[in-house]
Amino acid sequence: MAPNESVNDDVQATLEQLHGIRRSIDNIDAALVHLLAERFKFTQQVGTLKALHGLPPADPEREKQQIQRLRALAEESHLDPEFAEKWFNFVVAEVIHHHLAAAAATGQES
Repeated sequence: MAPNESVNDDVQATLEQLHGIRRSIDNIDAALVHLLAERFKFTQQVGTLKALHGLPPADPEREKQQIQRLRALAEESHLDPEFAEKWFNFVVAEVIHHHLAAAAATGQES
């Protein structure tokens, strides 16, 4: 085998390995989107219940507990806890937006 063939084989093997890894990442991304959709179905139910009963859209104590829980899970999973907290805060901001919309739709704005 000529030296160039060996290099080309190595490059081809590396590209095939990258493709396989990226397929796995794509599958995980798809699962995350589906999980987030399911999560938002439940948070919309929470928002509707809060709106119907005049409860505030945000629950700072629960959010604080969830952040602590998620930071611990992140550490156990070798994920940056700061990243987990940022992700959670991003999701909560969107959830609160939905809760405010639900309150407006029921005339229960706080």
